[in-house]
Amino acid sequence: MTAWLSIVGVGDDGWEGIPSAHQHIIEAADIVVGGGRHLSFLPEGLNKETIAWASPLVDTVEKIKEHKGKQVVVLASGDPLDFGVATTLLRYVPLNETVIYPSSSSLTLACARLGWSRQEVDCLSLHGRPLEVLNSYLYPDAKLLVLSQNGETPTSVAKLLVDKGYSASQIKVFAHLNGEQEGTITGLASEWPSDSCPDLNLIALDCKANESTQLFGRSPGLPDSAFVSDGQLTKRAIRASTLSHLRPTPGQLLWDVGAGSGSIAIEWMRHHPRCRAIAIEQNEKRLGYLASNTVALGTPGLKIVKGSAPVALEGLDKPDAIFVGGGVRNSELMNICYSALKPGGRLVANAVTLEAEAVLLSYFAEKGGSLERIAVSAADAVGGLHGWRPAMPVTQYSLIKE
Repeated sequence: MTAWLSIVGVGDDGWEGIPSAHQHIIEAADIVVGGGRHLSFLPEGLNKETIAWASPLVDTVEKIKEHKGKQVVVLASGDPLDFGVATTLLRYVPLNETVIYPSSSSLTLACARLGWSRQEVDCLSLHGRPLEVLNSYLYPDAKLLVLSQNGETPTSVAKLLVDKGYSASQIKVFAHLNGEQEGTITGLASEWPSDSCPDLNLIALDCKANESTQLFGRSPGLPDSAFVSDGQLTKRAIRASTLSHLRPTPGQLLWDVGAGSGSIAIEWMRHHPRCRAIAIEQNEKRLGYLASNTVALGTPGLKIVKGSAPVALEGLDKPDAIFVGGGVRNSELMNICYSALKPGGRLVANAVTLEAEAVLLSYFAEKGGSLERIAVSAADAVGGLHGWRPAMPVTQYSLIKE
């Protein structure tokens, strides 16, 4: 089908910065869609029907689809596919009906100003996202580019860096990149002024950890102390083994059934920004721990469902992996979880009681898979000396769905 929707990238330099070929596409359009700032770039005398973005965004998308058959142009910031609106539009309009004309993104421009190599920089957006997303990106000497929500975002980011032990980090805020009002503000996180910046800004972070900062990597097995819990926690060694069987994969969804403090779901999501998870928990106190841990460890996008399985599983998106950490009491739950899995999905269940172990043994005999017994001992004081103190052994069952 002939393309009817054009998405044109625009910089803060306005109409004059748009290549002439892209200007002609806008001039030939029947309808132009954009935010108020982008629509203000249109030259006087260009009489076009315009549609301004509304909230929620999907309402405007539906308006755009109503004009299929006409030539519609959407004005987008910089590269429309770099944290841009084209990503959303392509969920509703097929690619063969769309043409995308990118401009230089603010991320590319910032790298050019800083002399940073794009592939060595982590980029994220706080536009419409919780500030705590930043927590999972922090590590010593990390270079980050952060798209701001508004002029208050840099101050909030600076405070978060100080709170997380990165007070020596260098912050550089770019406002109105490539526009007439372009400017920069530079300073340390610990000395960042409380004054707000222009709403249109991008934050560059050169992260420097304090000597006492606790470092958390993305590989499985965070310290148990990283999680707030009542002791009902999948311990580090068992957690690392569990996640190795679950195989976190970008874009895939995990169900953490009986999530407790959420350690499995959180580590699954920390593996990659596109990993998704749903944590199912019924205990009110542990739900509070779970919510606190998602914020502290940078996974505020974790979906938390209050309730008891299997009832709480009804209506959830189909998972690519399931961990049953609590509630291995009968084969009914295991059967429901197995049925919900997509083909190639991974099911992992841990048991510490004889009753739960019996369920896993029965399921292993019926379905096959892998069954392991994990026993971990830690050095501990024995009088004035030291010895090995064993933890309760864990029986771990894993299965890949045909």
